[in-house]
Amino acid sequence: MFDWKTIDTVLLDMDGTLLDLHFDNHFWLSLVPQELGRQRGISHDLAQQLVVDAYGKVAGTLDWYCLDYWQTQLQLDIMGLHRTLVDRIQLRQDSMPFLDALAAAGKKRILVTNAHPKSLALKLEHTELAIGLDAMISSHETGYPKEHPQFWQTLFEKFALDPSRCLFIDDSEPILNAARIAGVAHQLGISNPDSQKPLKAFNDFPAIDDYHLLLADLRR
Repeated sequence: MFDWKTIDTVLLDMDGTLLDLHFDNHFWLSLVPQELGRQRGISHDLAQQLVVDAYGKVAGTLDWYCLDYWQTQLQLDIMGLHRTLVDRIQLRQDSMPFLDALAAAGKKRILVTNAHPKSLALKLEHTELAIGLDAMISSHETGYPKEHPQFWQTLFEKFALDPSRCLFIDDSEPILNAARIAGVAHQLGISNPDSQKPLKAFNDFPAIDDYHLLLADLRR
């Protein structure tokens, strides 16, 4: 799929790409509306609609990914709720074999995530993900989400990267496109970000559902 001799660095999204997105989907689409309805004494349907509307207003911005923003906006203990679901934080089963193979092939592995630093810390605490990475950055450190060109410029400068020798892997087609526009030479989609949902289709990028499909070429 890729000529690995042309790739020095692999940039990896976290949620849905290295971790099972089921945790986040359940948290934001089920637990948050449930707790909002309980606290405000409103129906689940109304709480669900309030949450969906609130999400839609800031989609694609840094606020959308900011736990502090949602704590203030919804008046919920967002981190406290996160901790009630830590048993659902799971690595994809194919992530560590892939990260180990990248290391063996001499490729630098950098986590690039829109996750809030508090969420990132919680997920690192409850998985072995950190041992499979060489570096990491949250978009909150840059002041821009991955959807914004300035995020990529900051990333390239911070790690002295040549984007023409980078591969970026993500489960979001708009974010893959942002990386391509920013100059990242190679992109790859993940078609099964949530283990509990059907495969998603990618229109403009190659996509896989198992990192093992990359290992034979990577090990050559």
